[in-house]
Amino acid sequence: MKLSSAIKLAIVSLSLSGIASTSAIASEDGKKLYSEKLCMTCHGDEGKKPILSSYPKLNGQNKDYLVAQIKMIKDGTRTGGGTAAMKAMTATLTDDEIEAISTYLSEVE
Repeated sequence: MKLSSAIKLAIVSLSLSGIASTSAIASEDGKKLYSEKLCMTCHGDEGKKPILSSYPKLNGQNKDYLVAQIKMIKDGTRTGGGTAAMKAMTATLTDDEIEAISTYLSEVE
């Protein structure tokens, strides 16, 4: 019994460390993508200082919220405001890229 519990604990620990590593990779990829996709043009470095006061600060936002908003702009569900400019910027983003950028922004303080 004790060996079985130890094996289960080891598997859970490895799984959790893999999740943490994946998050770090996603964040690094997201940082690179944020730059490559020119997000800073409107939202500023690290999403901290948008060029217009009507544009949102993105740093520290909830990751799932960011993913949802980007996807809604991309598919046309969300309209109005500055979404017309964002529609063009999000058109080529893959779901993985959206996840990576959102992870990165959610971790920037």
